Amino acid sequence: MSNQEQERLRRLRESQLQSRDPLVGQRKFQRNISVKERRMRKSFSMSEAWKDIPHIIKVPFYGLILGIALVFILPTLWNSPYATLTSAGITLVLIVFGLILGNSLDIRDRIRDNIK
Repeated sequence: MSNQEQERLRRLRESQLQSRDPLVGQRKFQRNISVKERRMRKSFSMSEAWKDIPHIIKVPFYGLILGIALVFILPTLWNSPYATLTSAGITLVLIVFGLILGNSLDIRDRIRDNIK
């Protein structure tokens, strides 16, 4: 038998032994447990939690906050019975605009992740 043939058979035997290794599942399980424990030890921060919220929720929330501020500010600047209704309408427009903008930002992020 040639030296190349012996080397090929040795590699084949090693690959067969590795594929039948009963400890592979146990090592994978232990690795998963250690990863979860590392995540649990990591401290919680509000900024990290806020970054995990999708844009489709965050941006309309910003529009709602801006609209609520407008509901209180506009009637003091514009002395009209329609000031409150106008500011409420602008609030709705800001929320809808936030939904559209947030959805487009989420789609952009998904495309960016799929390109990588």
